[in-house]
Order: sequence, then structure tokens, then C-alpha cells
Amino acid sequence: MTAEARPWTAPLAQAPVTATVRLPGSKSMTARALVLSALADGPSRIHRPLRARDTTLMADGLRALGTTIDASQGDVWAVEPRPLRGPATVDVGLAGTVMRFAPPVAALAEGTVTFDGDPHARNRPLRPIVEALRSLGAHIDASPSGGLPLVVRGTGTLEGGTAVIDASGSSQFVSGLLLSAPRCTKGLVLRHEGPPVPSAPHLRMTTHMLRAAGAVVDDSAPDVWTVEPGPLSGRSWQIEPDLSGAAPFFAAAMVTGGTVTLAGWPRDSWQPVGVLGDLLIRLGAEVSQGDDGLTVRGTGRLHGIDADLSEVSELTPVVAALAALADSPSSLRGVAHIRGHETDRIAALARELDKVGAGVVEHADGLDITPHPLRAAAFETYADHRMAHAAAVIGLAVEGIMLTDVACTSKTLPEFPELWAGLVTGG
Repeated sequence: MTAEARPWTAPLAQAPVTATVRLPGSKSMTARALVLSALADGPSRIHRPLRARDTTLMADGLRALGTTIDASQGDVWAVEPRPLRGPATVDVGLAGTVMRFAPPVAALAEGTVTFDGDPHARNRPLRPIVEALRSLGAHIDASPSGGLPLVVRGTGTLEGGTAVIDASGSSQFVSGLLLSAPRCTKGLVLRHEGPPVPSAPHLRMTTHMLRAAGAVVDDSAPDVWTVEPGPLSGRSWQIEPDLSGAAPFFAAAMVTGGTVTLAGWPRDSWQPVGVLGDLLIRLGAEVSQGDDGLTVRGTGRLHGIDADLSEVSELTPVVAALAALADSPSSLRGVAHIRGHETDRIAALARELDKVGAGVVEHADGLDITPHPLRAAAFETYADHRMAHAAAVIGLAVEGIMLTDVACTSKTLPEFPELWAGLVTGG
């Protein structure tokens, strides 16, 4: 379960924020590296992984299945694959990556593996991946909703073959199946049928990392992924700083007219930095890449935008916060699937932005936001780290924004409150 809720008043910025920020590794890359390392035919080392609740739960889940993961060296995790076996119990917490990536791994194990998590995790969609795994030969007991609690009854192998899935609810359904596909006897041909799959950059990250581990992947046809059966190689993974986690820090530069540099950002990234950069520029920032990292400068004004955020839906809460502080209305769309994230983020943002004084119209797939003078309020975080980020951004410009729980940021960045306070105060 999550840590006890901790109310926290967001610090008000008294001057432009100027800072160089060093952030932990990408949650998405760390989760994928852990799974690929556990399924490899030799040892791997993961450099600068994210050490937070989601990734710790992933590591613990793989350990429960037999993998040896030594995290004692801090910035380098050593992974030794072992035969996958049950009985085991996996706590998914509230992590979509764990609940979507680990069951396919469990289907390759010999023995029974039980999955459950935080209360809200039982509401997060899981049925598409469960039904796809069943069609590939897995034996799974699921709740009446098709989700958690879940029991995977593995036989030591998974046949694989062809599966059809509606992944419009989460790209993680596709990624979870693809990551384990090389270990299936027949590999996998996965076809998506339904509305567009969101978060396409995350799918590209999955296929890039599979190929880096030696898998043969064909994603040349739209909505079809073919993974050949074969071994995965142990290797050294270099984890990039977390781009989604950097968004509130970049927003701080924009709100205050300051400058924030994300140190250690690679020039050749597997994350959607181009999409983020274009979005921030439209909102009123200047964005540049240099030897020192990725830099965002505030221009002193925030502009409303009309934006389809389907490729970068994790940024929606921070972008919504910026929109509430902008000089003109915004329309944010293409993110219906974030209703199934840690909370219903569209509904939660509508409620909380209205509470602080913004004009908000909620749509099935997004929000229309009209800026008004904002006021102090208790901003409910819904055990959702991204909602906490949104509140902190608004608190830069509005005195008296109190987060009902800042401890939820431990999901991906346990040190967020201290980093944020130091950023704002210059400490």
C-alpha cells in the first residue's frame, strides 16, 4: 500500500526559477529493461535506473518469479536471469507497467502466480491483455471485470502465435505482450483492432529495446507487430532521465520566466522529446538542446493551445495546469484513456481546476480550459503523482495551494517535495 497521506502546501515562487536539475531514470525504460533482463539468456546491468515505488514493485515481482536482482550498488542494478517459477505473489501497487508487463512473464513460468495491488488497481483496465494471453495458451483466472485479482497458472512454456487485441485503452497492453513474445514457442503476431492506440512513442521505445536485446521485430504494418521466437541477450542498459518526470520542472521555468536545464539528457533519445519540445514552445517556452542537457526557458507569458495529447498523455496534468495560468483558452484532447490511469485524470483535473477558479468543460477525451484569476484551495491528489505535479505547478503562481497528499509522488520520484522546494527557493 502507499505511504500515509502527507498534506503539503506548494511553495509560491518569489523570483524566476533558474536551476540545473538532475532527475532519476525513466520509469518506462527501467520497467522494460527489468523485464528484458529477466527474460535474457545471460546477466544484465541497468545503469541509472529509477528507484521508486513502481520500479521497486516491478523488481520485487520479478524476484518473486525467481530472477536475481541486486540493487545494492545504487546506480547500477545487476540482473541474473533464473528459471521462472511459482508459487509466487506479485503486488502491482498502482503501477500499470507491473500489472500489464508481469502477467505475460508469469505465463512463461512454471507454477501459480497471484497478482493484486492497491484498491484502485482493481479498477484499472486489464481485460484485453488477459484475453490475449488466453488466446495464446495461458491459463488465467481473473475477477468478473477481467482484471485484478489475477491468478496465472503457468506450465513453464507459452505457445504464442496470433492474437487480436483492442489496445485503445493503453499502449501497455501491446508492450506487455511484445516484451515476453520472443520467449513464446511460436513468437507472436499481434494485431490491434479498435480506436487508435495511445502513446505511440512508448510502443516505439518497446520495439527499440527489444531489438537492442536481440529480438527480431517487424512493426512495418500499421497496428500489427510480429516478434520472432528466439533468445534475448543480456546487456548493459543506459537509462535516460525521465522525460515525463521532468515536465513539472520545465513548467516551473515557464510559469516564473526562468530557466531549467535537465542535466544528462542524451542527444539521441528513445523518449518523445521532440513532441514535448514542440508542445512547450506552443505554450510559450524556448527549448534548446546542448552539451549540458535539455533547457527550457520561460518567456514571461503562457499561451493557450489546441492540442491532441494522445502521444504524450502523461503530460496532460502539467499541461492542464499551464493552461489554467495561460493568457487564452486551451483545448486538450485525445486522452480518453487517461480516465483509466491512477485515477480518472480527466474528471479529477476538471474538479480540481474548477476548485481553484479556472473555467473547465469536461469532454469524453479531454478538457477545455479557460483561465480566470485563481485562488487558494485544497487540491486533491487522488493518490496520483501527476495530479500532485499539476497542483505544485499552479502553486508557483497562486498562494495557498495545499496538496492533500504529496507522498503519492513516491510512485516515480520520492524526493519530489525536496527537489521542488529547493528549485523554488533556490536552495
